[in-house]
Amino acid sequence: MKDLKKHLRTKWLGQQFYHEESVDSTNTRARSLAEQGAVHGTVVAAEEQTSGKGRLGRGWVMPKGSSVAMTCILRPAFLPQDASMLTLLMGLSVAQACRRLYPLEAQIKWPNDIVISGKKICGILTEMSADPGQIHHVVIGVGINGNLTVFPEELREKATSLQLELGARIRRAPLAAAVLEAFEENYEVFCSCGDLSPFQGAYDRILVNRDAFVAVQGAGREQEGLCGIARGISGRGELLVEREDGFVVKVNSGEVSVRGRDGYV
Repeated sequence: MKDLKKHLRTKWLGQQFYHEESVDSTNTRARSLAEQGAVHGTVVAAEEQTSGKGRLGRGWVMPKGSSVAMTCILRPAFLPQDASMLTLLMGLSVAQACRRLYPLEAQIKWPNDIVISGKKICGILTEMSADPGQIHHVVIGVGINGNLTVFPEELREKATSLQLELGARIRRAPLAAAVLEAFEENYEVFCSCGDLSPFQGAYDRILVNRDAFVAVQGAGREQEGLCGIARGISGRGELLVEREDGFVVKVNSGEVSVRGRDGYV
């Protein structure tokens, strides 16, 4: 990963680059740099992550040299309520990069898990520092299982890696570069229109649960126990779930998880 910049073809994302041998979390390191004034587009990458964080408080540990662990620092001009859409935008960018580089059907499990053969290869965590009406900075962490071959027993049925799916080791720096290039392009379109409407078609086409039964877990009281058919996403990135009575409910990502009828997807 230290040679990431050699592979980059971006205008601004990753041009300021920090490479770490070992960190507790690239998000934690990036937040510290952002608070010290790191510029928009700064990227932090690490060979090893010892206390990484995922959505809903889950851990995300990466042994040295095994995977892609990186975080982007952004200083957007849009409002804080729009920042959650960046998580979905990064998820789409990761899936696009994987599909471009490898003969694999990378899909998205809403809102931002990337899955191959029904198993997760990537997690994304977005964190923000903001006041009402103003974002100070956003950090978006990406963890991709690149060359992992062994998973804890509790994860073996729902996690995989690119090496396991391809049957060969991958080069991590070209993958990280491809993700950053896709995200930069998508981010500029997003900023120009203010929502995810230009990406709905691309996102829905690779949404693993589309037109399948899903159960929403961890939602607020109004959506508690919500089940139905996933129909895609809205222009704001909400999951559109059609209930049995035909009414379509918009589900915000927040502290929510979605499961299929038979398990993880």
